Amino acid sequence: MEEKLTQLKQHLARIEDIEGAWRLMVWDMQTYMPSGATQTRADQIATIRGLAHEMRTDEELGRLLMELNNHLDELDFDSDDASMIRVNWREFQWFAKIPTDLWVTFSEASTLAHEAWKEAREKDTFQIFRPHLEKLLDLQLELAEFLKNGAENPYDPLIQYYEAGMTSSEIDALFTAIKPQLIDLTRSTREVEQVDESPILGAFPEDDLLEMSRLMAEKLGYDFERGRLDLTVHPFTMGNSFRDVRITTRFQDDYPIFTILASIHEAGHAIHRQQCSPEFYRTLLSRYTMGVGESQSRAYEMIIGRSREFWAHFYPQMQDRFPWLENVGVEDFYRAINKVEPGLIRVMADPVTYGLHIMLRFELENEMINGKVKVADLPELWNTKMEEYLGVVPPSDIQGVLQDVHWTDRMGYFPSYLLGSIFAVQLWYKLLEELPETPEDMAAGEYMRITEWLGRRVHTHGGKYTLPEMAERALGESLTSEPFIDYLEKKYGEIYGLV
Repeated sequence: MEEKLTQLKQHLARIEDIEGAWRLMVWDMQTYMPSGATQTRADQIATIRGLAHEMRTDEELGRLLMELNNHLDELDFDSDDASMIRVNWREFQWFAKIPTDLWVTFSEASTLAHEAWKEAREKDTFQIFRPHLEKLLDLQLELAEFLKNGAENPYDPLIQYYEAGMTSSEIDALFTAIKPQLIDLTRSTREVEQVDESPILGAFPEDDLLEMSRLMAEKLGYDFERGRLDLTVHPFTMGNSFRDVRITTRFQDDYPIFTILASIHEAGHAIHRQQCSPEFYRTLLSRYTMGVGESQSRAYEMIIGRSREFWAHFYPQMQDRFPWLENVGVEDFYRAINKVEPGLIRVMADPVTYGLHIMLRFELENEMINGKVKVADLPELWNTKMEEYLGVVPPSDIQGVLQDVHWTDRMGYFPSYLLGSIFAVQLWYKLLEELPETPEDMAAGEYMRITEWLGRRVHTHGGKYTLPEMAERALGESLTSEPFIDYLEKKYGEIYGLV
């Protein structure tokens, strides 16, 4: 078995190198690439992804994985070798069902769709993006047909690439259980005296915000010797290995503090990747499932970055850099960044309304994949659901259906954002139970114990476990939404005087 495992790791290393080249191309495309290079980049990415797909579905790899899988019960489930076999066998079976020419076609269409989405946003016109999304939807229906493997809902195999072991019905049950509470909490905060948001709407120069973002990310544990922070249209993290994890953020004129919150969010992703076990270098295990990954970005942004303790330490430095804040108390600033306000933009949403944004997207994806919604009807349906869930209606496409980049690629990713938020709170409650000194550490600007705890429980394991498996191993309990609702009701009930 050792010899076959060595062969497997050699094959996987080549795939990861090819995929790493693709990820660098995508990072460049979304940061510094000139717009005139779009078709060239689309051709390059299609070729690279085609090569990677051929290597992923190579018959020799399939035979090797099948032989190793036949001996899987001889190994400890939690061992690195067992995980290497299990996770790669699962991925091989997923990709082996997809013809290479379909994968290449989808990759090229995705790249062109991304540039069309950017143009559509610039011109605030969904119709520019519509034909690209229609093509991608048709291609995803083809993918789902190859992948469905008996699944009643064609959305399930698309979800399972990101959240192995979970189905749309299981996710829907989790979301449905908390939707009324989120809507009620949102409405309750609107019926009392409102939080003053003015402290975070002042003149924050872009360069100074970026400098504060770098300082905070580094203090939280992000290693800039193995990463960098850049500006882009839609914030993201691109990691090639624990040695190279790059993050981006966005400057938002009408909500400048978003630059810092987005940077903290992406730093959470990056710290996760940087703390992945070096043993998984150049293997699929260096990449985690999306829900596990989102739990880390949400923990850092939603819980840490919006906490009193975080700002007790960093606020004096903010006042030094932005002198007009000298007349704003830290408590007023804390309340301002935690204002609950039904808004139009998901990435700027507060932790209470954020989940409703995700549910909207999850429901629309499910309906599109199942033929219940046409792409042409998306803007109107989007606006209808926004009014139903949040009581607001986007005045334009750019603030509505065009705000997310995700539909330029495969669907099935959005549920992970809320699943990650739910798991983040479960982790945080366990961390506080085992490290009760955490609030004092945060107020003193000390994050080593937090980062080390998350490293042991989550980060070092990389992609060994699905989200449900990670919950059991990190916490000894199943994934549940009860702590999530408890956290929101207590925190925002205190801020708004509801408790």
